[in-house]
Amino acid sequence: MSLLWPGEHRAGDLFTDESIVAAMVRVEEAWLAAVTGSPHDLGDLVGPADLPVLARESEDGGNPVIPLLKLLRQRIDPDLRETLHTGLTSQDVLDTALVLNLGATIERVKADLSVQIGELAYLAERHRATRMAARTLTQHAIPITFGLKAAGWLHGILDARDVLIAAADLPVQIGGAAGSLAAPTVLAGSPEHALDLVTIAAANLGLAVRPPWHTARTPFTRVADAFVTCTDAWGKLANDVLLAGRPEIGELAEPAVAGRGSSSAMPQKQNPVLSVLIRRAALAAPQLAATLHLAAAEAIDERPDGSWHVEWSTLRTLARRTAVASSQTAELLGGLQVDAERMAATLAAARPGIDAERTKMGDDGPYLGATDQLIDAALERAQGKPC
Repeated sequence: MSLLWPGEHRAGDLFTDESIVAAMVRVEEAWLAAVTGSPHDLGDLVGPADLPVLARESEDGGNPVIPLLKLLRQRIDPDLRETLHTGLTSQDVLDTALVLNLGATIERVKADLSVQIGELAYLAERHRATRMAARTLTQHAIPITFGLKAAGWLHGILDARDVLIAAADLPVQIGGAAGSLAAPTVLAGSPEHALDLVTIAAANLGLAVRPPWHTARTPFTRVADAFVTCTDAWGKLANDVLLAGRPEIGELAEPAVAGRGSSSAMPQKQNPVLSVLIRRAALAAPQLAATLHLAAAEAIDERPDGSWHVEWSTLRTLARRTAVASSQTAELLGGLQVDAERMAATLAAARPGIDAERTKMGDDGPYLGATDQLIDAALERAQGKPC
């Protein structure tokens, strides 16, 4: 957990040092099983107590795979020492371990997105007739309903879900020293059998198969972009809650939780901390994804010097922060307080100015256009494809 990223405990065991080491061991297990034709459990050979040594000795080889192999070879069955890792390179193991951690993060975020979609669908339906003042460029525009605003939020979350699902088909990384599968081919006896080993190892890990991507980093940048699409949608939502929750507006309020939102100096305050922290994540995420794109663009030769290395902590930071914001958004929506009377009062106070366009158009009705149809379209889309 981080003292300077409040709420990080919500990410739990996602992308921790422990989970990364465990994932690297899983990769070695999967490859060893493919090569030997039988399963081997290496999980109990390395544990949390080894993390300080692994972290310290990672500097010597520039990555944590090398000291991990040193420990494993000291503790593994002697008959398997020479076979362990044979045909792989450090990047194969670490990239695939990062993929496994990204997969776990994606599943967590997808679960939260399902909750958010359900809550927004409820708000859109419940408040389809709750009238309020629309605002454009910070000023009153025309009358709308809060149900329509919730439907707009819902479309943003649905877009994020779709992008995240498209990025979730993560591939194994096995290419050998320079991405040519040279050592696996010698090990297996033919190129065809080497490719079979890759397929078996990928299946053991539940991952897709694709050619080596040592310097083609789309699997990582695609997930990073999907995470940013999520934080974009949550940031927009949080911004609207922050604006509507200002005391002088008072149309929305965060869930009331004892002790949350207090001030160290002003006892009367009830700060909208969930929305503030969600917005924080939305402001920070794009720069992290940009670092990954820069690393991808700077990749050289058959393994990058430095641009590969900067990906690791960047991916972890982006993934964990996305999981935190996802959880916070689900909680925010689950208890969002909607003050319909305050919305109506604001709308009434904005008249007659807010009805200027309606008067210009010569409309004597409620001037809500296709609001019901637009809400229905959002609700139908929400029911169309589960996470």
